[in-house]
Amino acid sequence: MIPVTKPFLPPKVEYDNLLQGIWERNWLTNNGPLVNDLELSLKRYLELPHLLFLSNGTIAIQIALKALNVTKEVITTPFSYVATTSSLVWEGCKPIFVDIDGKSLNIDPKKIEKAITKDTQAILATHCFGNPCDVDAIETIAKKHDLKVIYDAAHCFGTNYNGGSIFNYGDISTTSFHATKLFHTIEGGAVFTNDSLLLKKMVYLRNFGHDGSEQFNGVGINGKNSEFHAAMGVCNLKHIKEILAARKAQSEIYDQLLFNKKLNIVKPKILDGAEFNYAYYPVVFENEEIALNVKATLERGKVFPRRYFYPSLSDLNYVTKQPTPIADDIASRILCLPLYHSLSTQEQELIARIIIRTIKYN
Repeated sequence: MIPVTKPFLPPKVEYDNLLQGIWERNWLTNNGPLVNDLELSLKRYLELPHLLFLSNGTIAIQIALKALNVTKEVITTPFSYVATTSSLVWEGCKPIFVDIDGKSLNIDPKKIEKAITKDTQAILATHCFGNPCDVDAIETIAKKHDLKVIYDAAHCFGTNYNGGSIFNYGDISTTSFHATKLFHTIEGGAVFTNDSLLLKKMVYLRNFGHDGSEQFNGVGINGKNSEFHAAMGVCNLKHIKEILAARKAQSEIYDQLLFNKKLNIVKPKILDGAEFNYAYYPVVFENEEIALNVKATLERGKVFPRRYFYPSLSDLNYVTKQPTPIADDIASRILCLPLYHSLSTQEQELIARIIIRTIKYN
């Protein structure tokens, strides 16, 4: 069986060594030494001034919304994982969907201003598949209309723009360290900001509002993460260059196998100035019928791609339906092909043969 992804796991002895220290200290959570070590190591690696390690990427978005006092309309993308929209609804905000650009698959900045109303407070945009949004255009719009900007950068570990981490952008950038991500802490996430006062506010928010042991600085939740999760992150960060290099090499193999065969398939266009992290390998087929036929044929061969993202978020039954024809169309005919550290060239060749045969001869 070839799944769409598998978590990278470091040599077990490396993780065991850190577990031994947890047992000796008997300090399992509540901002332990490994959590601090991971945060410092990530700041050094990413060359960022501030970040907080959290329990997951969804909590990261929710904390970002709270920290920025966003409670009304938020312009967002219909083409993302459901957590992007669910976080808005959970926090009492109203998602206002702006359609995507059909080439980048990210929110189309040219369509944002038409969606702004007197109740618009923020833009929540997703860097889809690790491909940066047009952050310069979005920043210009946000400044013009005095809007906050939050980026759902769940896919973006290792993505750079103009020589620096994409996590640098927006009032707050959020990410996921879930096991399916190329850098993971089993479960986890983070928030990033260049504003030290905003960071301090999020420190309170992630720990019940605690300001010392006996007083509280406003309402907070439990957004902390454990020493066990931090230990996995500390181990995996040591292997990140290898992980990123493997993803790039595998993606280039897919390119060679699939993109000189006149299959009428396309990939997202990467933003100029971006250093892509090859987090996923999405392929957009000519129409939904072909995409579903390829998916079914692969699955009969025990290969499991994913319709990611499907359905378009504007179709969710707990939001107001809004017209997003490009996102609807892309969602109907996109598949993410298997991509993970241990995927072999032979397995990629098998996947490509099935796709080529299905498109050309079925």
